[in-house]
Amino acid sequence: MARNTSTETQIKNIVTPVIQAIFKSGKAIYIIIIAVVFYFGYQYFTQKKEDSVTFNSDLIEKEIKNVGKLIVTEGKFSEVVTYKDQQKYLMDLVSFEKKALIVANANVTIAYDLRQIKYNIDQEKKTITITYVPEPELKINQELQFYDINQSRFNPFGAEDYNKINQKVKEVITKKVEQSTLKSNAENRLLSELSKLLILTNTMGWTLEYNGNIIQKDSDFIKGLTP
Repeated sequence: MARNTSTETQIKNIVTPVIQAIFKSGKAIYIIIIAVVFYFGYQYFTQKKEDSVTFNSDLIEKEIKNVGKLIVTEGKFSEVVTYKDQQKYLMDLVSFEKKALIVANANVTIAYDLRQIKYNIDQEKKTITITYVPEPELKINQELQFYDINQSRFNPFGAEDYNKINQKVKEVITKKVEQSTLKSNAENRLLSELSKLLILTNTMGWTLEYNGNIIQKDSDFIKGLTP
């Protein structure tokens, strides 16, 4: 204990005269000001800058997670289909026909599962690059109602017929979807979600890229999405 006290006393005896000499010279205030400026300047150009970049990256990560949800556009379609099938025997001398009138009601959804979106974040260049946007998923849930069913005892309706009818109706509905505005509505919703990233990156001074292009407005996304 005595040895520690002796050491502290020696340090005080050395430091105290130095501090007193600085204050007597009248230059102490300048040294203190320079030290304070140097300290805050060091903090600004090192720690504060790094914290800001990390903070910005965290915000972008969070916004991408918010965007990463299933975007769905729904529509309802109806179609009337006539189905005919004929079985022939004895060199086509004898035939047995079956036919039906089918009314199809379908609920159609187009979805973008943005949970599958892929991206890279470059903190040094302050750039976020979207590397992959999933393709739209088309789902058709249809209900069939049969009217005016005519069938022969030798050519009745069976499971194979219902499979053919289902497939035919799905093809007809798919064509109607392609001719409708359902896909464009889904794409507009996709652009609306992706634009949230554009607004965020612009606000924070970052650059957003997709398909090798810098995204500056919504229409740039359309160019990237068009095959």
